[in-house]
Amino acid sequence: MTRDEIRDVILEIIEDIDEDADFEGLDPARPLRDQLDLDSMDFLDIVMELRKRYQLQIPEEEYPELATLDSCVNYLEPKLKDK
Repeated sequence: MTRDEIRDVILEIIEDIDEDADFEGLDPARPLRDQLDLDSMDFLDIVMELRKRYQLQIPEEEYPELATLDSCVNYLEPKLKDK
């Protein structure tokens, strides 16, 4: 997957979780939870959906790697390069 495809997948998953999510003006370098009002259960839903779709194992200690849109893409890119 390309970086743009990964970004689109992340935004798609977030939109599935929160239909009211507003991506206009989203800063990819700022924490998603702060910008989109995601709670910890929403965050876990994102992780679970990535696990379900791509058979990814994301250890809890690596969850901070998924804080921003940029960091999500950076973290997932090597894991999804052959998907």
